[in-house]
Formats: sequence, C-alpha cells, structure tokens
Amino acid sequence: MNHFENNRESWNELTALHAGSSFYDLEGFKNGKSSLNHIEIEELGDIKGKKILHLQCHFGMDTLSLARLGAEVVGVDISDASIAKAKELASELDIPARFIRSNVYELENVLDETFDIVYTSYGAINWLDDLDKWAKIIRSYLQPIGIFYMVEFHPFIYTLNDDSEISDSYFKSDALESVVEQSYTDQSEISGKKLKHIEWHHSLSEVINSLISNDLKLEFLNEFPYQVYDCFPNLTACGQGKWMNEKYGNKVPHMYSIKARKSHTITL
Repeated sequence: MNHFENNRESWNELTALHAGSSFYDLEGFKNGKSSLNHIEIEELGDIKGKKILHLQCHFGMDTLSLARLGAEVVGVDISDASIAKAKELASELDIPARFIRSNVYELENVLDETFDIVYTSYGAINWLDDLDKWAKIIRSYLQPIGIFYMVEFHPFIYTLNDDSEISDSYFKSDALESVVEQSYTDQSEISGKKLKHIEWHHSLSEVINSLISNDLKLEFLNEFPYQVYDCFPNLTACGQGKWMNEKYGNKVPHMYSIKARKSHTITL
C-alpha cells in the first residue's frame, strides 16, 4: 500500500468519527452555523458569484459554508467516505455544490475547468509530499485573474512536543509515519484497525518558494499568534475562537495565510 492509500484508508475510518464529534458540531452546521473562521472570511472578502475549487475538503462543511456565502463550489478529497458524506450533506441541506473523490495530484484526470479561487485550509498540505507539483496544479486551475488562498497551521508548531519543548527539527524532509490510535476530535479512540498516517512537514519557505517558482505572485503572507482550533497540546483560550500555547502565549506563530495570483496578471 502506498502512502496515499494508507491515508485514504485512515481518513475513510475517521470521517464517521469526525461527523459525530462535538469538535465539528455538525448539528450546529445543519442549523445554519458556518464552519469557516474569521480569518478566511475576512481575507477572502466577498465571494458571492465566485467559482471556488476547495482542495482537500474532508466531508465538505467548509466547502458548503463557502456555498452558503454565494460561491459556486467544487470540493475535492482523497477519502471516499468523506466525499460520500459531503454529497449527503449537500443533498440534505439543499446546498448546490459538487464533490469529487480524487488525490490532488490526480485531479486533472477527472476535472477540466478553471476557477476564480483555489482554496485550501488547516491541516491540508501535511498530507502532500511534493509542493512543487501541488503549486503547478493550483496554477493550472486558476482563471487568468484568479487567486489562490490558503490558511494553515504554522510549521513551527510541529517542532514542539507534548511538553511544549522544541524537540523536532523545523527542517524535515522524510515522510513521518504514525499509527492512528485516536482522532484529534474529542480524543475519539480507534482500536484494532492498524491504520497509518503518512505526513510531510513543510517549512514556510518551501510553501512560498513552490508558489513563486510556478509563477504565482504573493499578495500577502500573514502570520497569527493564536490557533482557531483547540486541537494542539497545551493550549489555553485567549478570546472567542482563539487559543494560545500556555508556555509561549503570543510569542510564537501558530498559523499563517497566503494570497497569491498568476504573476502575469494585473491586480484589479
């Protein structure tokens, strides 16, 4: 089984746990609550009428939240179970959206159109081993005046161990393999499944240089001294929907966001 098949199998198993967790609050979403955070809402701006491709969409809550804001959306994910759940939600809530089961790297085999916005967020790129190939695919799906937008967990956070000490190198290149024993949602236990996660650590310079080398011009890079999810060790609440590390507080970066567009286009 290759790396991506391991991840597909594990995310198929995790989807039902996530959909039933308080972390995702699916019932709140069904009752109209947006799953988007203030960062992406503010930085994306008005997306009404925009055509958006959401890479690595999990079971579609963020994709459908974008649709609720008036966008025409297509969500993509490697997990069969996630895409099935996303389609089920779209049908149940009568939200117009399309969902495609595909590895990001194989997307061009099943999707042939372009978009105003290519979007990805929170815990997505760590499942990809080749960011140069990733950036090429992003560029291929952008319309001439389209933008790429991402918001992610800052790679510095992954250098900290459970005691908030710097124990791992910021500059990793090898695949990181772990046994899936529980989910980050409500500490949901997974037993007897022998599931694996294969992940890759990407420094900020690796992300930025992959975009630049593929003719994507950065319009901004923002870093944030807090998390929008309580899903890392040793976090403490510091405001509505914000958490910081108990030891370091706002002294370290927790997340970042990037907006870019094709370098030969004119910003309107």
